[in-house]
Amino acid sequence: MNQVMLIVLGIVAGIFGGMFGIGGGTILIPALVYLFGLTQHQAQGTTLAIMIPPIGLLAALRYWQAGNVKIPMAGLICLGFFIGGLFGANFVQNLSDPLLKRLFGLYLLFVSVEMILGK
Repeated sequence: MNQVMLIVLGIVAGIFGGMFGIGGGTILIPALVYLFGLTQHQAQGTTLAIMIPPIGLLAALRYWQAGNVKIPMAGLICLGFFIGGLFGANFVQNLSDPLLKRLFGLYLLFVSVEMILGK
């Protein structure tokens, strides 16, 4: 794998994460699958590993400085994500890669249609 391209991918995901609060699901996973040849499982696991260090710390700090972070809410969601992530990771290990890829695509389609047509 080209290390420079991986760093560029991280920068792009970081820019989108800082701008829109997205990155893993919408930028990293498709790029890892279609540009770097990972399976859906590998891409999702790699993206989760990326979130272990405080990758969003500087962006979150900037949002906090502007008064745009609700710390108690973020803490509770973080706790739920910590627990839910284990359940989700256990569940998908038994799914086939093509099924997981289709489910992921349906999720992205639902979100995109809702964002475009919703209120």
